[in-house]
Order: sequence, then structure tokens, then C-alpha cells
Amino acid sequence: MRKITSYEIALSAVACAIATIMLTVGTLYTPLLFTGYLFACAAIMLPLSGKYYAGAALAYVGASVLTLIFNGVNIFDTLPFIMFFGLHPIVNALQLRFKINRWIALPIKAAWFDGAMYFVWRFVFEMTTTIAFVDKYIWLIILIAGTAFFVAYDFAMFRCQGYVNATVDRFIKRR
Repeated sequence: MRKITSYEIALSAVACAIATIMLTVGTLYTPLLFTGYLFACAAIMLPLSGKYYAGAALAYVGASVLTLIFNGVNIFDTLPFIMFFGLHPIVNALQLRFKINRWIALPIKAAWFDGAMYFVWRFVFEMTTTIAFVDKYIWLIILIAGTAFFVAYDFAMFRCQGYVNATVDRFIKRR
């Protein structure tokens, strides 16, 4: 059994705190919702920079639960983070750890993204839209536009993980 270091605990706790703050701000102030998701994802990447997968998973769970507490159990705005955005950095790190080919992983992750977004649409937005065309063809819209968005998002998140790794490495060397 691997010994858990205080550095791992501290990095995971900082990640949880930052992700909770960013996600809570995003869910309480709707124009910053997607920005909150992105910054919360970047925060989840902090423990992943040291290959602390359990710490990242606990930071994700903690941020999800604490955000729900702080935003008055606003599941509607928190659901995309819980279903996809919070788990995506962990899945990317595991993809690299187990050396899964990116061309094999990309369609699987894109299907996961499209499925999560379809579920969010049906659970959250379907009852509020008045555009019949969108309701009728939402699966096709998500399949085309969602997949195109996901490919760019996935590439950007891999790059972001590289920047987070470099930043944490610089911080460790300065200590």
C-alpha cells in the first residue's frame, strides 16, 4: 500500500477548495457558468500533476458535494460538471497513464460527452425551450455541434494539463 504524503493531501485539498469556489461562483452567477466549469476542471488537474488519481477523485467528489451545498442544491447547473466536466481531467490522466491510443479514446469520450449533454438537455432544458425544431432535432444538434465542440475541448484540456503540470513543477522546485 502506497503511503499518502502530506503534499498529496494538501494539493488535493487546494484543488477541492478552488474547484468548489469556481463552480459555486459559476452556478450562482449564470453568465460565468461555463467559466466556472473550466476553472474547476483546471483545479482538478492540480493533484493529477503529481499523478495523485485518488486525490483528484476526492477533490472532484468534494467539489461537487460542497457546490451543491453552497448553491442551494442547484442540481440543474451543477449536473454538467458532475456528469462530465469534473470527471474529464481524471479520465484524460488515466488515458495517459494506461497509454490508451488517443484515436481510440476520442470517439468513446465524445460519445460520453454527447450522452451527458443529451441527458442534461432532457433533464434540465427540455421543459423550458419553446423552439419545436430544437426539441425535435436535439440529438442531431448535439451529435454534430457537441462532437465538434468536444474535439476542440479535449485538445485544449490536454494542453491545459501540460500547463498545470509545468506550473506545479516550478512551484515544487522553488520550495
